[in-house]
Amino acid sequence: MPCDPLRDLRAWQERLERLATQSTTSWAPPIDIYETAEQYVITAEVPGLTRDQIDVAIEDNRIILRGARPNTAAEGPNRHYHQVERGYGNFARTFEFTDAIEAEKVSADLQQGVLTVTLPKVPVPPVRRIQIEG
Repeated sequence: MPCDPLRDLRAWQERLERLATQSTTSWAPPIDIYETAEQYVITAEVPGLTRDQIDVAIEDNRIILRGARPNTAAEGPNRHYHQVERGYGNFARTFEFTDAIEAEKVSADLQQGVLTVTLPKVPVPPVRRIQIEG
């Protein structure tokens, strides 16, 4: 795979963000991001969350995913948990893209605990040839 400094920089940014997020939140959903010629696609595993518990916002070429999973482990007076591995509480993830995004065409879908956000890229204008006169 050829060296891509911007991809490497984004990867470092995401790692640092994840470390910072972990200190202020108790969980962050696993996320995959891929790109095609026409769009970016983000998929996030958010099992148990409803559409009302997730917020997707876009600002310029940056997308912010936020949400909250209620702490059901604390419920019930007769419960004594032996192990709790599922994360609860708030999460926030931010991703910035190098290509311009068509904000009005961004879509989000939640199916079977997987959030899919599709971010169409702004089409690159065709090369315009200039006729040289004279």
